[in-house]
Amino acid sequence: MQAQSASPEELLATLQEAAQGLLFPSESDHPLHPTRWDADASSPAALLAAEGLAADTAVEVTTVGDFFAPVLEPPEEAGEGAQAEAGRYRRLVDLLERELTDLRVYRVGRVEIDVHVLGRHPSGAWIGVKTKVVET
Repeated sequence: MQAQSASPEELLATLQEAAQGLLFPSESDHPLHPTRWDADASSPAALLAAEGLAADTAVEVTTVGDFFAPVLEPPEEAGEGAQAEAGRYRRLVDLLERELTDLRVYRVGRVEIDVHVLGRHPSGAWIGVKTKVVET
């Protein structure tokens, strides 16, 4: 963590720029959008409550490394475009890891899964990116 970190608004703008044009691959590719939670997002129960979802909604918690692994290490035969996109994803992950602590990934739901990649900003807000993945 840097001694002088960006304000939440500056970080959201930087995340918007870093995620611009990236589509997270699944059965249906979806963009990544910056997100901010001023409510507690430190546990699956807190996230569900903040989203207004039922307490029994399926939530899987995973790591940033596990979630982004498929896009950070494309197969060599994927070509230069995939390698360049992997570099953009690496810069996004580096930004999240540099500016936020307590990073986690919440996968909410089944089949059409809302994914929240969140970390704690020094201001106390939870900031990150969100997307959707489809897995049938």
